[in-house]
Amino acid sequence: MAENETSDQAEAMARAEQRHNEDRVLDSGALRALAHPLRVKIYDILSQYGPQTASSLAERLGESSGSTSYHLRALAKHDLIREATDRGTGRERWWERPVGGVSFANAEAMTTPAGRAATQVVMNEFLRNRNEQLLEFVNRGIGGESEMWQEGTLISTATARLTPEQSKELTLKIMALIDEAVDNYRNQTGENVRPVTIRADLFPLPELGGQS
Repeated sequence: MAENETSDQAEAMARAEQRHNEDRVLDSGALRALAHPLRVKIYDILSQYGPQTASSLAERLGESSGSTSYHLRALAKHDLIREATDRGTGRERWWERPVGGVSFANAEAMTTPAGRAATQVVMNEFLRNRNEQLLEFVNRGIGGESEMWQEGTLISTATARLTPEQSKELTLKIMALIDEAVDNYRNQTGENVRPVTIRADLFPLPELGGQS
């Protein structure tokens, strides 16, 4: 049994590595198109909540529908989002984020000042939005959610001393678990179903002075 579990885990890790090697790496043009705080928020809402219209985004973001429509077209120009043709009514267009992984880390873009600036804006805004969501959840208080959701929530940090190879192995294990959950439940609907954000941060800390 243990041997089969180890084999299954190794296969899942290999699939995760192959899958994320195929993630779309945003080129300089797409990064510059996304490098706007409101566009990052729009992109994130489409990622987390599914298809939206310019009007629904405007209501959620406190903007005009003209503004959100303009930014939607700018994102669509670089294939960051696309029209959800199966939802349109003729009066209002629906937009969605295509399924698949996206990487903001473009080595070529980082060779130019404009590319580095665009990458920094995108990463800062993306992480700011996600951190705000985390803090809003915490500030609602534990009593703000049902007991079932409290038991299904994880906010945890830990520290281990790893080699780069061990860090990569752990990263792949985590990615495989997340991929499985996303594949199984991406389009789930029904009672008590809500969007759940899944965070995974794993990075080396700087060594303290004098520590080997």
